[in-house]
Amino acid sequence: MSEKSLIKVENVKKIYRMGGTSVHALDGVNLTIENGEFVAIMGVSGSGKSTLMNILGCLDRPTSGHYRLSGDDVSTMTDNELAHVRNERIGFVFQSFNLLPRTSAIENVELPLVYANASHRREKSIVALTKVGLGERVHHRPNELSGGEQQRVAVARAIINNPDILLADEPTGNLDSRVSAEIMELFWELNVTGKTILIVTHEEEIAEYAGRVVRMLDGKKISDTTHPPKLSGSRVTA
Repeated sequence: MSEKSLIKVENVKKIYRMGGTSVHALDGVNLTIENGEFVAIMGVSGSGKSTLMNILGCLDRPTSGHYRLSGDDVSTMTDNELAHVRNERIGFVFQSFNLLPRTSAIENVELPLVYANASHRREKSIVALTKVGLGERVHHRPNELSGGEQQRVAVARAIINNPDILLADEPTGNLDSRVSAEIMELFWELNVTGKTILIVTHEEEIAEYAGRVVRMLDGKKISDTTHPPKLSGSRVTA
């Protein structure tokens, strides 16, 4: 592994205090992820997978240990520095889509660009929506889109700043099996173009799209395996 791997987690612990009890959500996790990998993080409820995802996404800080992103120690960053990392280097996709209900698809996708005070927001958003197959639906509001289309809008919003990493937390949890497969094909196609993807899931059939599966239990990494990913036809172009 490279000294400057995209993600390098070293002996990371996360301890929550609940009354007089200490809960070890993460207990000495080590993990290295290189550019261009597609990794699924799996585990039962309470295994620590979502806690790990929150730390990787700079939404939470470890109690101890180090998290390095492209060699930079994220653990020591200020709140403003973390906010910059979240907006510029990490794209997020959630189970609940998190779209503004009274705002069109294109306006939802523009939001990260607004926060970054970027130029040419409308043009960039149209490109992102076209990339996820919604070039003809840019002016539709969420209630005018299917669940799968809403998740595609969320993916377009996540990739609008061309982040280093795309983090997806149970992104197919609210979708039926057919639409789930379509969304996972989209992630796979984005990975083919070079995007690094980490996905939290409890579903084996979803993890099959990743080339690497990390399994968590009781706050620890219990296995880390690679396998040929489930392949599909590509519809996304670089």
